[in-house]
Amino acid sequence: MNIGQAAEASGVTAKMIRHYESIGLVDAPPRSDGGYRRYDERAVHTLRFVRRARNLGFSLDEIRDLLSLWHDRDRASADVKALTLKHVTELEKRIAELVSMRDTLRQLAQACNGDHRPDCPILADMAQPGGNGYNGYDGHDGHDGHDCCADETKGPVN
Repeated sequence: MNIGQAAEASGVTAKMIRHYESIGLVDAPPRSDGGYRRYDERAVHTLRFVRRARNLGFSLDEIRDLLSLWHDRDRASADVKALTLKHVTELEKRIAELVSMRDTLRQLAQACNGDHRPDCPILADMAQPGGNGYNGYDGHDGHDGHDCCADETKGPVN
């Protein structure tokens, strides 16, 4: 099958197939006399594997390791499990970071009056040195009301 058919069968776009080949993640298939890539069922199966691993959030390097383990019949399943559990730990850390970001943004949005005034707790928080979260915004950003974040003649206010 050609690259378009392989893309349709695997769920991986032709552009991504070419990219995966260019970085050596998957083997480039043989070419026809006319120079077209010719994919077989094994190649499509590998592309499906890569797509599934990407959908589970594995990095390209982790997928490279998973593919190596998948092709190694002498592998220990403990190696696959260890790689997977490491990925789970990384996902849990990212989830905690996302929850923290969501909570911070929710607090900032609740502190915002959302009216015609220029006071802006969201932007004021982001402008804080080392700002990394809701700082108990008091409803006033300390500026003259002209603009909540910048003095046009001096640039951003720190």
